[in-house]
Amino acid sequence: MPRDSLTGTRIRERRSIAGLRQADLARQIGISASYLNLIEHNRRRIGGKLLIDIARVLGVEPSMLTEGAEAALIATLREAAADAGAVAAETDRADELAGRFPGWAEVLALLHRRVASLERTVETLSDRLTHDPHLAASLHEVLSTAAAIRSTASILAETDEIDPEWRTRFHRNLNNDSRRLAESSKALVGYLDDNDAGEVQRGVPREEAEAFFAAQGYHFPGLETGEQSPDDLVRAAPELGGRAARHIAREFLQQYTEDALALPLDRFAAALDRLGPDPGALGAELGADLPAILRRIAAMPERILPGGAGLVIADASGSILFRKVLTGFALPRFGAPCPLWPLFLALSRPLVPVRRKVTQLGRGTAHFDCLAISWPQRATAFTEDPLYNTAMLILPLRADEAEAGTFLRVGSSCRVCPRLRCHARREPSILREEF
Repeated sequence: MPRDSLTGTRIRERRSIAGLRQADLARQIGISASYLNLIEHNRRRIGGKLLIDIARVLGVEPSMLTEGAEAALIATLREAAADAGAVAAETDRADELAGRFPGWAEVLALLHRRVASLERTVETLSDRLTHDPHLAASLHEVLSTAAAIRSTASILAETDEIDPEWRTRFHRNLNNDSRRLAESSKALVGYLDDNDAGEVQRGVPREEAEAFFAAQGYHFPGLETGEQSPDDLVRAAPELGGRAARHIAREFLQQYTEDALALPLDRFAAALDRLGPDPGALGAELGADLPAILRRIAAMPERILPGGAGLVIADASGSILFRKVLTGFALPRFGAPCPLWPLFLALSRPLVPVRRKVTQLGRGTAHFDCLAISWPQRATAFTEDPLYNTAMLILPLRADEAEAGTFLRVGSSCRVCPRLRCHARREPSILREEF
């Protein structure tokens, strides 16, 4: 049912909320109760002065009756229906549900948002438990120390006669290993008990570097103007606690500086405003290679590129070297991303641009334009094999752009992807297909 055909339903709901009888409202606006009854049952269209008079008596804006306050609610209901997958929901009647039963519709929308939030939490925790190097090292320390204690205790318990000197050594080893186990366990509990999702996980260099980039909005005015150097920014960054994190950040900032010198902000912003985020057209206009264009688009602040852009850079092994998250498109923290991403297709076609429209499973009904390319990191001799990097720019599609075309269905990583029948699946998902 079209949204504008529910004006009568909204009038009836608003009249009930205001405590007016049908006859009372009809009298105040100067029409018969029978005609108002036809309007309220969506059997007569309404507009102009009559709509304005009804809105005035009910104390609402006319747009609340024609468009309704439930536009966002309807969109959420349709997302919930799309995520339900095998469940056949009457998506064409979402407007009617929101108009006639706004309370129940809001309950369904709230539950859908809650499920989406929990899904993101599961994804983050699974990613962390599966791939976090700091966690793996901590668990290895605890287990190896416990094994050493057990071995020493077994010798003491099962050997009747032990030389006093060796017994003293075993006791000393037990004491030292017990202290080490206590410290390792305390550190592990403290790490797992970190409930502040916004805090950087110390000891994970890429997360420290990512927190630094995110705090700056992935845009560095000092590097754009030349007033600051990468070393200046790294030294002043409280997020970069370790040497490895500072090394990662410095490499990214050096690349950022080179891109800013080759494609100055004012010139690039003017071309972007004229041509839009089209890497091919921008590269031809500005005489730059596509990887640099992708990086510069992702570095633009919101005032220059409304809606923003996401970016993923990986090496040929599939390890993510850099990621800028775009709302609605899930990116795993430590690697093992979906092999169906255009990012990896580009690796099979070096220096050939790849473009796909995609929708991500389990993330609602958002659609994205993904543009990817892979390139050798440097020129190599004939006797050397080149090492390739690959980058993917992620642009949000407007509703009108998403209405037409075929979309590639991708996930974030196999571990939290609900699509069970996928030829690219590497491991079972922890989610049910209908989650």
